[in-house]
Parts: sequence; structure tokens; C-alpha cells
Amino acid sequence: MNITLVGPVYPYRGGIAHFNTLLARALKDHGHHTQMISFRRQYPKLLYPGKTDKDPSKQPLREGAEFTLDPFHPWTWFKTAKFIARFQPDMVIIHWWTTFWAVPFSVLSTSLRRKSISIVYLIHNVVPHEKKLWDPWLTRIALSLSDSFLVLSQNEKKRLLDLMPDAQVNVSELPVFHMFSENRMPKSQAKKRLGLSENIPIMLFFGIVRPYKGLKYLLEAQALLLEQGIETCLMIAGEFWEDCGVYREQIDKLNLSEMVRIDNRYIPNEEVGIFISAADFMVAPYIRGTQSGAAEVALGFGLPIIVTDNVAQGVSEKNQDKLVIVPSGDSTALASAIRNLIQNPIAYEDSYSPAPDDWYRLVSALDNIFND
Repeated sequence: MNITLVGPVYPYRGGIAHFNTLLARALKDHGHHTQMISFRRQYPKLLYPGKTDKDPSKQPLREGAEFTLDPFHPWTWFKTAKFIARFQPDMVIIHWWTTFWAVPFSVLSTSLRRKSISIVYLIHNVVPHEKKLWDPWLTRIALSLSDSFLVLSQNEKKRLLDLMPDAQVNVSELPVFHMFSENRMPKSQAKKRLGLSENIPIMLFFGIVRPYKGLKYLLEAQALLLEQGIETCLMIAGEFWEDCGVYREQIDKLNLSEMVRIDNRYIPNEEVGIFISAADFMVAPYIRGTQSGAAEVALGFGLPIIVTDNVAQGVSEKNQDKLVIVPSGDSTALASAIRNLIQNPIAYEDSYSPAPDDWYRLVSALDNIFND
């Protein structure tokens, strides 16, 4: 089958670019011919909250792509449709995660449908995490042009059906991101690289810091543990997309200054293994959102994770034994879970590797959509 993928790839950074690349590789591994379509530019600088949307990694995940789409040049949308049509795809998969691309994707989808090409939207977030009033309207405009949908959790399916009750929605769990696990190193070596104590439990908060990820509740939980005489070290590794000063003030107020390490930057691929290898467990205290790329990266290393209930349902059943699940927005429950995990640690296998069929389930879901 010929399949076109539309979405970010390197040199753009982040979980969706990684996901898109790994999906292309999985499709090729299972006999499909792929075409990758990406962006001349992804966002204007004024609208991007980070320092840059480019990946600084010295060891990037690369996959050949055509960079044809520009959000502000409509003629590129029509030219891209013609370029895709020449590939004669059986299916075009468009990644959906932001309404910023609603109009270009709508024009692209309309042009492709006129050529009788099947459109599948692969939904990462039905609406953005920090939703604006116009987001549901823009989402309906773009997604109404899809033939079918693939979402990555049951919660996203519910959100999509609430917005579009007649949608044909398929679900496939977010696969484990195993691409960095070969960079794993002994815990003592990783702690030494980062200047961390050997004798204090290390918690990892990993990825872009945004309001919906609930970092403030993790800091509150850490302070509660300190009151109980339990010392921990929290590594916050990721770029802040909100005011870092607010968290530094909270850290000072909670007397955690000596117990929190902040590395406020996008962590390049070659350093991911250092942070995860140094951690005893990861904490993903999200108050919104239904799946976590950062959690899937940690699972690729076999690292135990404390997650909130809204994220846990996006993790595959075979990895549930690595999870400790807590209610979102509850720092007391989070503190209790951290204390229990320190006292009763989940095994962290040095030889852990994901099941070989992990991405195959996603490929099979796309095959089923085409065959229905």
C-alpha cells in the first residue's frame, strides 16, 4: 500500500516529529511504501512559546521527507496536493494536534478528496491542551473532511465523538518510544554525570513544562514528603513554556531549593538516556491530556512511572505493571504514591526492551481502516 504521512519530522523537534518518523519506519518494515510531507516552516516565531522549534540533537531521528507546506503561502497547499497525487497514495495520514494548521489542512484535504484519495486524521489531541474559544470550531472545519480517524486513547475518542458524533473513530494505543533505550547507562554513572547524590531517591519530571502537566502538584507532594522526613531529589528536565520564575518562587516557599534541579532547555536525543538512567522513577502528574510521549520514552527504558489517571489509560496494558496511578490534581495522593514507591520499588530491569509488536498494532489499525 502507498501511504503518505503529513506532519513534522526532523529538523523539527518534539514527540510528534519522533512519532511520525517511527511510524514511517514501522510502515516500511511491514511492506508499505511511504511518502513523507512536512513543513517549510511549522509556526511563526511569534506564536511559538519555546526558543525554537528546531531539534538541536547531534543524533537526530531522520527520515527522508519533502518540505512543501507553508502555513502562510496558500499556493503551497495546492502544490502539495498535486505532489501527493503523483505518488498515487492509497491513504493520506494527516497528524492532528493543533488548530493552527486547520485551514491549510482543510484545503489540502479538500484537494485530495477531489482526486478520490482517502484521508485519515491521526489524532494526538482533538483540541489543544490550552483550549481557546475558537478551537472546537476550527477542529470541526478541518476534521469534517476526513474519511476516518485514528486516536491514541479512549478519552480522545470520547472528545472527538462529543465534537463530531457521526465520526468513524478507531483507537490504537500510543506505542512505546524505544529509540533512545540503547543510550542507557548504569545508574551510578548517570548520577555522577548529573552531579546527583547516590543516597537520595531521584524523581524525574521530563519534557516541556506547561500548565496542564501539573508540576506544581508534584512540588507540593515533595514538600509533604519532606514534612514526613522523606528526602527526595526532583530533576525537572525540559523547556519551560510558562514563567519558570513562578516555580522557583514555589520551590523557595516550600523550602525545596536544595532538593530540586532545573534544566530549562529542550533535552537533545543523545542526553535523554542520561536523565532517565539516573532516575529511580518518573512522575507525570498531568491534570489534562490523555497520553504522554515522555512517559512512552521512559517506558522504553523500563523506568517505573507515577501517572495520573487521565494519562494511564493511554498506556498499553502490557506496560501497566510499570505504572502507579493517582488522581489528577491531588498532591496528597501523589505524595503517598511516591512514598510507597520509594518503600516498595518496582523492578527496573537492566535488559528491558519493548515487545517487537509494539508499533505493529498501530500499523494493523491503519491497515484495518483501509480495508473497512
